[in-house]
Amino acid sequence: MSGQLDVLMDRLGYRFKDPALLQKALTHSSYANEGRGSKESNERLEFLGDSVLGFVTAGYLFHKDRGPEGELTKLRAALVCEKALHSYSLQLGLGDFLLLGRGERNTGGAERPSILADAFEAVTAAIYLDGGLEAARTFLMRFLEKEASAHRKRHFKDYKTTLQEIIQQNPEEALEYVLTGESGPDHDKQFQVEVHLNSNVIGTGKGRSKKEAEQAAAKEALALMGYGR
Repeated sequence: MSGQLDVLMDRLGYRFKDPALLQKALTHSSYANEGRGSKESNERLEFLGDSVLGFVTAGYLFHKDRGPEGELTKLRAALVCEKALHSYSLQLGLGDFLLLGRGERNTGGAERPSILADAFEAVTAAIYLDGGLEAARTFLMRFLEKEASAHRKRHFKDYKTTLQEIIQQNPEEALEYVLTGESGPDHDKQFQVEVHLNSNVIGTGKGRSKKEAEQAAAKEALALMGYGR
């Protein structure tokens, strides 16, 4: 197993001072219950890893995303849900290293999303215990930043609607799109639009139609507010 652990540590980008912690993080309860090797499963590490993951994710979003609390909560949930954790595990190939009971392995446990998601949490906790919070944060950032960017791209296709939803969190705020210029011949016109928040310009955009220019202005406003990076 030591050779396999070396391979996995290369994938993790972290070298364990105590490799036994990593082995424990890979030990599913079905393996431990069979009494093979280590008798302690990764369940306690999953518990800790869930909290470390939540804390690091919340800190990342707090510093990188200036959206309202409701939007931060939704994005955090998307970054730490089972589907996301399963994806992170697949990127690492964690299923190849899991210690599973015979029955669990024979029924596809190494590919089961819930088992892989739990294993990712356990590995996170193992890194935290072995190297501290900064080591865990460094490990997680490569996944969180990529997933957050992909989530924003999926969520922010309609920039005007997204901007409106954010501004509506504060009923006293008002948005207005103002046409500030037109140029070019009729067959190739260019429109320029500003989006105002309480009379303050928060974004400008150009497009071949007013709608396109408004979307561009809303996109710029979202970027200035910390979205869509």
